[in-house]
Amino acid sequence: MPSLPNDRKKVQVPDLAAWKAEGRRMTMITAYDVTFARLVDEAGIDMILVGDSVGMVVQGTSNTIPVDLEEMAYHVRCVARANTKALVIGDLPFGSYQISPEQAVESSIVLMKNGAQCIKLEGGVHMADTIAAITRVDIPVIGHIGLTPQSVHRMGGFKVQGRTEGFEAGGRERILEDAHAVEQSGASAIVIEGVPMELAQEITQKVSIPTIGIGAGINCDGQVLVLHDVLGLCDSKYRFAKHYADLRTSTIEATQAFISDVRSGTFPDDAHSFH
Repeated sequence: MPSLPNDRKKVQVPDLAAWKAEGRRMTMITAYDVTFARLVDEAGIDMILVGDSVGMVVQGTSNTIPVDLEEMAYHVRCVARANTKALVIGDLPFGSYQISPEQAVESSIVLMKNGAQCIKLEGGVHMADTIAAITRVDIPVIGHIGLTPQSVHRMGGFKVQGRTEGFEAGGRERILEDAHAVEQSGASAIVIEGVPMELAQEITQKVSIPTIGIGAGINCDGQVLVLHDVLGLCDSKYRFAKHYADLRTSTIEATQAFISDVRSGTFPDDAHSFH
């Protein structure tokens, strides 16, 4: 495992464009609290996304729609307190930006005041004016196209997008239009989720801004995964997610050992007691 230089610099938004030009692959982890933010930052992650997936991963909701702006501000604040070298990105939750560009700017300001250094929102063509409004007040934006979780009801579930031809929502040509709309609106990068790898490759080659893939194949400029999937903490299995550890089993076993020690009277022992 290569060691990281001690003089690692703070990741800034302009670095993303420079890295795409250099062909340097970028890494992003979705995390929600200060402890995990510090750990992934120590590992050398480039970006930490404080995602509205917190609803499904932490709160136990079936989708991301119930998450509100106050909850996102809280989790952004928790991650920001880690004072990471990684770029901190705050997710705009459903209902916090769809009403108007003005609402989107106000919501983005809330996340920035709580420690975000960039915001992310879902949508392409229909969000172009919104992205442009946010960037006009010098708030960096990362777009999100393809499988957009806040559109779960329109999609009929979390389904791969872009497999069919057409300009309707979810069609291949529409996703290409979405990518160009996000780029032209001034976004700094695009998350591409749940599309065929060939389509993600075409988008990556055609747009000037970096693409960050999740379930979009190897040819994006970077990749993002939820930390709980990386660590194997969740019992759900997604085809796009790789478990790099099995901390779910380790957590269960450690807790079982604690239960056994308490019930047998061996914990706390003298070494774990005060005199």
